Amino acid sequence: MLRCSPPIAPDPPSGANSHIPDTRNSPSEPATRLRQSELVGITTYLVRRLQSVLNETARLIYHLRPHDHITDALATLHWQRVPERVQYKIAVLTYKVLHDSAPQYLGPLVTVADLPGRRALWSASTSRLVIPPIKLSTVGSRAFPVDAAQVWNGLPEAVISSSSLQSFRRQLKTCLLSQYDNMY
Repeated sequence: MLRCSPPIAPDPPSGANSHIPDTRNSPSEPATRLRQSELVGITTYLVRRLQSVLNETARLIYHLRPHDHITDALATLHWQRVPERVQYKIAVLTYKVLHDSAPQYLGPLVTVADLPGRRALWSASTSRLVIPPIKLSTVGSRAFPVDAAQVWNGLPEAVISSSSLQSFRRQLKTCLLSQYDNMY
């Protein structure tokens, strides 16, 4: 049986584009290396473990002692906490699906509450999503259509109605940071 080795990443560019930094091994944000599907629906225990790894990475970068506060270091590095990062990734992917810039196989999974051929509901004028019924309680709530609709419907209308992906990301990050600060 043949085993395929993982693809080898190309060397950093040289020549005309050598001014582009090599970010393959940079500590830009460790949580981005995890796939969204691996983070949706994980237990609180695993979120805490992943957050502690993120905190320890920031401590190593800034040479902080174990009892020093980590919040300022995370903010300086522009890193989000793990729950915020999961919601951010799901919301951005949902925005891309709704604006036809995501892969085609994700498009039919998300439906807007404004359905043609039905009587107008109070939600018809909003861009809220319909949460599909869950068949399996173990896997169904972690499926993209369910979790995307829940995250999307939890966002304020000002964020959802952003005109571009760049402004959506900026407003979303601000919204998630303010939600987290209000919780704790």
